[in-house]
Amino acid sequence: MDLPELKSDFERVGYLVLRDFFDPELMDRIDRTTRRHFGEDPGFRHEAEFLSKSRTEVIPWFPQNPELPEYDPALAAPFDQLEEDPRLRELTRTLLGDGWSPLYSMVMFSKRGTAGQAWHQDCPPDDPRQFNLNRLVYSRDLSDEDGGQTVVMPGSHRMGELPAGEPHEDLEGQVVLRPRKGTLVLLHGHTWHRVLPITGEFRFSTNYRACPAGTPADITDICVYRNMRYSFASNSVIEDRSVPD
Repeated sequence: MDLPELKSDFERVGYLVLRDFFDPELMDRIDRTTRRHFGEDPGFRHEAEFLSKSRTEVIPWFPQNPELPEYDPALAAPFDQLEEDPRLRELTRTLLGDGWSPLYSMVMFSKRGTAGQAWHQDCPPDDPRQFNLNRLVYSRDLSDEDGGQTVVMPGSHRMGELPAGEPHEDLEGQVVLRPRKGTLVLLHGHTWHRVLPITGEFRFSTNYRACPAGTPADITDICVYRNMRYSFASNSVIEDRSVPD
């Protein structure tokens, strides 16, 4: 890896896409483990208000959190192995600097026919020095037939707050990412991004979030959408940004 070049690209556009980064056998283990956990028809866990207003239909799972009742060391094992990849750690240090901290890992699962995820920023862009890094791992291909591709706005991590508007509309200049098995996507938490609707059987990715030194651990508690700011800590809308009809 050319780390200086990757750092320059990340600072310029706010994301990186590294194909075939992870071992295929480990990806298969992650895939089998995730499918076993969620089963055939998992239910939503977010509040009804969030699902309705955010137009974001995902089911989260935190496989490495031993404080949750569903924690299983056997299920956590492949996720632990992936997180300990020395190349991932070195790349993270290059982007975030010394003293960076891991936050948590989260699998985001979406069922067929769901809306995906509306445009959002994972944390408020009020202070450009404080942000999270999404380290997104894809254990299977995402084809055009399956839907669920990630859409990003290059350079938007330097453009301030996501403008109010329609949660799912196309924006001029957007780029559609089509990850395949083993892909690592590194995404700045201030970068505007969304996930397209799910047309295949299901869609999921694993997000190993991290942050630079000096960033509060609760940096992702408030998410910025085009029609609101939402607090996951209080499960409530803290700012209505809806545009009148």
